[in-house]
Amino acid sequence: MTTRRSRGDGGLHWDEKRQRWIASASLGFDPSGRRIVKRGSGRTKTEAKNKLKEVLRDHEDGLAIAPTNYTVENAVNDWLTYGLAGRDARTVDTCTSLCRNHVIPGLGARKLRELSGEDVDKWLAVKAKTLSTRTLQAVHSCLNRAVKRAMLRDKVKRNIVELCSIPTGQSGRPSKALTLLQAEAVLRAAEGTSAHAYIVVALLTGARTEELRALTWDHVFLKGDPGATPPVPPHMAVWRSVRSTGDTKTKKSRRTIALPARCVTALWKQFEDQGWDRLAAGEDWVEKGLVFSSAVGTELDSTNVRRAFRQAITGAEGIEASEWTPRELRHSFVSLLSDKGVPLEEISRLVGHSGTAVTEAVYRKQIRPVIQTGAVAMDEIFKIGPGA
Repeated sequence: MTTRRSRGDGGLHWDEKRQRWIASASLGFDPSGRRIVKRGSGRTKTEAKNKLKEVLRDHEDGLAIAPTNYTVENAVNDWLTYGLAGRDARTVDTCTSLCRNHVIPGLGARKLRELSGEDVDKWLAVKAKTLSTRTLQAVHSCLNRAVKRAMLRDKVKRNIVELCSIPTGQSGRPSKALTLLQAEAVLRAAEGTSAHAYIVVALLTGARTEELRALTWDHVFLKGDPGATPPVPPHMAVWRSVRSTGDTKTKKSRRTIALPARCVTALWKQFEDQGWDRLAAGEDWVEKGLVFSSAVGTELDSTNVRRAFRQAITGAEGIEASEWTPRELRHSFVSLLSDKGVPLEEISRLVGHSGTAVTEAVYRKQIRPVIQTGAVAMDEIFKIGPGA
C-alpha cells in the first residue's frame, strides 16, 4: 500500500506544458492559514531533485525560501527603498548614484543565491581600473549592506561580499595644506570679500565646514569673560553641524575652543556687515541667527561656500584658486600647528577627533613631530594682537 508523504518530504513530477521536471515541497501554513508550497524546476530529474534538496535544507536550517529569481538588483533596490530610512537626503542620493552607476550594471542580473566571491572579486578588480580607492570602498559598502539586509530577511544564507577584500584603486585627488606664506596670501586676498571671516575662522580654528555653516551667534563669545577666575578668553562653542540630526560628527567633535585675536577681529566685522545685509534685505531677511549666512540670512550650502571661497582667494600669490577647497583650510590648520610644535594629542582635541589615531590617519601628510597649543600658537604664527 502506497503511503502518503510527510510534510516537507517534497514531490517530483513532469510538467508536460513546461517540458520540465518540477520539484515541490509543502512547508506548513503561513499566518493567514494558506499552505506554503515552494517549487523548483529542472530539465532533468537530477537537477529538479537538487533544487528540492536545497529548498528542504533551507527549511531545516530555519530559513525562509527566497524566490529563485531574486537578484542582486532586487536586493540593492530593496535596500535603497527601505534600508536608508531616516538618513540624510544627500546620503541617500550618494548611495543611489553609486548603486545605479556601478553595482547594478556590474552585478545586478546575478541571482543573489548564486553570487560568489569570485564574482565580487572580478567586479571590484574591473572597477579598480577606473575608480579611486575611496569610491571602491563606498560601492563595496553599498553592496555589502544590501546583501546583509537580504540575509537578515532570509533571502540568502550568507553575505559573501563581506568576505571579499577591496583592492587598491586609482589615486584620488590628494589632500594638501597651505604653507605659512600661502596662508598669509590667502588671508590678504580674502580681505574685503564676503568670505573673509569664514576663511579666517576656518583656517585659524580648524573647524569643519559643516560646523561653521551651522554656527550661530549665540554660540560665539567675542568678549569672553576677562573678570572670571581664571579669565575666559573669546571663544566659540562648536556644538552643532548641518547634518540631518543637527549634531556634530562625533561626541568628541562637540567642543568649545578659544578664538585667536585675528578671528575675533574678523567676526566683529562679520557681525557689522551682517547688520548692513539685514538692513538692505528688509522684509526679505530670514532671521536664523547664523554667523555665516546668505545675503538674506538663510543657510549656505557647500556649493555656496566653495564658490565664495574660490572667488575670495582668486589672485592670491602662489595659489591657483580652482585647485583648492574650503576643507583644505582644516588640513592647513593641522599642518601649521604641527610645524609650530603643537603636540598631536592637542591637535586631535582642537579638531574634534576621538583620538590621535584618526588625526594621524586623515592628516598624516600634515603631521610633523612637535610641541604647544591652538589660539596662542595661531597668534604667534600670524603676528597679530586684539588691537591690531
